[in-house]
Amino acid sequence: MSYPTRLPRSTPAAQGLSPQAVIGFLDAIRDRQLELHSFMLLRRGEVVAEGSWAPYRPDYPHMLFSLSKSFTSTAIGFAVTEGLLSLNDPVISFFPDDVPETISDHLAAMQIRHLLMMGTGHAADVTGSLRQDDNWVRAFLQQSVEYAPGTHFAYNSAATYMLAAVLAKVTGQTLLEFLKPRLFMPLGLSEGTWETCPQGIATGGWGLNLAIEDIAKFGQFYLQRGQWEGKQLLPASWIDEATSFRISNGDDKASDWAQGYGYQFWLCRHDAYRGDGAFGQFCLVLPKQDAVLAITSGVGDMQAVLDAAWSELLPALSSDDAIADSAAQPELTERLSSLRIEPLQGEPSSPQEAPKLAGRVFRLEPNELQLDAIALRLSGHSAEVVFSSEQYGDQAVELGSGEWRPSLLQLASLKQGAKQQVEGCFAWGDDDTLNIRLIFAETPFTFSLACRLEGETLAVRVSSNVGWKQGEVVTLQGQAAALA
Repeated sequence: MSYPTRLPRSTPAAQGLSPQAVIGFLDAIRDRQLELHSFMLLRRGEVVAEGSWAPYRPDYPHMLFSLSKSFTSTAIGFAVTEGLLSLNDPVISFFPDDVPETISDHLAAMQIRHLLMMGTGHAADVTGSLRQDDNWVRAFLQQSVEYAPGTHFAYNSAATYMLAAVLAKVTGQTLLEFLKPRLFMPLGLSEGTWETCPQGIATGGWGLNLAIEDIAKFGQFYLQRGQWEGKQLLPASWIDEATSFRISNGDDKASDWAQGYGYQFWLCRHDAYRGDGAFGQFCLVLPKQDAVLAITSGVGDMQAVLDAAWSELLPALSSDDAIADSAAQPELTERLSSLRIEPLQGEPSSPQEAPKLAGRVFRLEPNELQLDAIALRLSGHSAEVVFSSEQYGDQAVELGSGEWRPSLLQLASLKQGAKQQVEGCFAWGDDDTLNIRLIFAETPFTFSLACRLEGETLAVRVSSNVGWKQGEVVTLQGQAAALA
């Protein structure tokens, strides 16, 4: 089931914004080679510009990564409002069976508010330690707390997970179950999915998947200080508290990651605030300009995306003049309709190499992608690559020459193995390398495969547009086997 209520649509000029400013933003994104997937700009509560870079689509749910944290914070806001918990509650009070034998003074002093403000007292993020235990709550409470809670900022996704665990403890519900009647249904958000820990608790600090308009609605809800369609869903006082300065996170005046932190919201320059997630997932709220900017993307330099918004959109949004210039609207409309990620360019066939690869199965050596074999089926301007794994069996992905072709694919490393919308293309390089590009359209990730036959061995170099280890290349080696 989905809740397809749409935001009202307008034009930039009708809401006091020059269309040329949006064109300037698109130019800046292109010139800086930033890979945006979708964006939506709201002014005065109406969508004035939106677009998706094909083959991405606005209805695709997108991995939000740490933008999920702001939704978790919102759930805590509802719980506080309903008297289910207090910001002053000690964290250990919810988990008496999981505390260590010796409880340090700092752990005892850790409160719900400290989880919210990333001021748990840990010296650094302890999320990696959680995955070493099936009981993530127990693993969190076992970690050393080096500082007095509230005195030291350390961005810590595990803290947000603990908020989800506390909520599950007091309500008996998952985050999504709790949020749906309070936030998702009133705002008309899509169904959404959220990853869980081994015990079925939502990960909280990451793992939520929503579409671009869902992000925009969430931002507008905060801009309206908890009000939606005339109803005060969440007290304005909570919105103000959550999005104001709670703890210092640096002193770099040029960085939007050092302006202070609220309750799972980053404070920005220009009196704005945001929720954000890795590789460029943004919900940027500009109260003074009565504007919201929602973005999904696959970028390594997130500051560059914000810089483009500050340089191109902010001046026009901040102008005191009532701009009614619509002369650039046709150009903007054309630009928005033609946004796309270009497929690979090159020859659709290689007379020498294609016959050697077509229809053959290559058994792979053990690899971190957990693939057992690759087979290639080549036919003129179309092709298929077949991935084989013990977990999912054989999965064929269609590839287009000079165009994207859609398929569905499962990978254990993405969204807990959920089936993914994939867009694929291929082209032959001058060095008889078969190049394949796979866009995982519900994630930030695009994988590039360079396949080259060396005797009876297929070497496949796999790289991605973004990742936790930037620039990392995985090389797969496979020996030819029987015909596929």
